[in-house]
Amino acid sequence: MKAITQELIDAQIEDVRLHEPLSRHTTWKVGGPADILVIPRDKDELKRTIEVLHRRNIPWRAIGRGSNLLVRDGGIRGVVIKLGNGLDYYRVDGDRVIAGGGLSFVKLSVLIAKRGLTGLEFAGGIPGTVGGAVFMNAGAHGSEISRVLESAEVLLEEGRWIRLTNRELNFSYRHSILQSSVRGIVTEAVFQLKEGNREQVAASMAQFKDRRRQTQPLQHPCAGSVFRNPGGDHSGRLIEAAGLKGYRIGDAEVSTQHANFIINRGQATANDVLTLIEHIIRTIEKEYGVTLVPEVQVVGEG
Repeated sequence: MKAITQELIDAQIEDVRLHEPLSRHTTWKVGGPADILVIPRDKDELKRTIEVLHRRNIPWRAIGRGSNLLVRDGGIRGVVIKLGNGLDYYRVDGDRVIAGGGLSFVKLSVLIAKRGLTGLEFAGGIPGTVGGAVFMNAGAHGSEISRVLESAEVLLEEGRWIRLTNRELNFSYRHSILQSSVRGIVTEAVFQLKEGNREQVAASMAQFKDRRRQTQPLQHPCAGSVFRNPGGDHSGRLIEAAGLKGYRIGDAEVSTQHANFIINRGQATANDVLTLIEHIIRTIEKEYGVTLVPEVQVVGEG
């Protein structure tokens, strides 16, 4: 990896880190090291990074704010690309909003609400980036990104940019085509919103925020909802009904506030979290005959 590191530096990639612990870059605060972590300053650096990795056939993975992600304790072989500064811009064109893939989705929703545009109120509690939200068709409070996204700019693995329309992204529940047949990084998203009443938009945001404070364990490291909701039911309701609130393995615990959240009590490992996830799945299958499917992505080596 030292040769690849040097090649990235020679390509004028400024922030290249060897053996970087990914626990510093995930909202769960768990995860082993990446062989190499790259944090591009802008789209040009990102493109040069991808071109080097493609030319050398080096495996890579992109992350944003590290939410909805469980990195195993052995870490990730190859290169992890973290989107952030330089890709965290936004601009408004009438009722259309253009946002960089590295921008916090929560921050975007707050900024847009202040302008009186409506359509992104649901995003106020989704702790990822714009790019990650497009990737997984993030949603909350009965809405999701597919309802307001017009198109997304994607950097493909060979270093070529394309723009995919909402229809081409082939959205479904917590899924987009980027998880299956198109390998790339969302570098920009265009949202089609509506002019709204600024006070009403602010009131909706405040209502969602109060609800999250009351029902979600935001004071602890966590990754948002762990499981997808099964058809016609809610994962949190099933887990709570099975008596698993507060169930703990190591420092990983089923939240007593919201049963579809697993919190890190301080020193949890990825193995603790995975073991707890497996226990929940087995218990719900036994009690209710329902197989829960994790919403979080599990990556890396054990």
